[in-house]
Amino acid sequence: MIGDIGMQELMVIFLIVLLLFGADRIPSLARGLGKGVREFKRVVNNANTEIQRAIDIDEKEPPPRKPPPTKELDRS
Repeated sequence: MIGDIGMQELMVIFLIVLLLFGADRIPSLARGLGKGVREFKRVVNNANTEIQRAIDIDEKEPPPRKPPPTKELDRS
């Protein structure tokens, strides 16, 4: 996982990115990545809010009542 990446590995990754994209494009790539992460977080938060709202509505509604039993008349 990401916790296993050391400083040397991060430096190698940064140098590869620098060579592939150049120093001029890295800020725009980082900006686009930041916007994507922000949008993803917004969507996740909205989904969580909708789920919680649905759960709250279900908890507030009383269970449906059963109709009272009807008495059958004996027609003999």
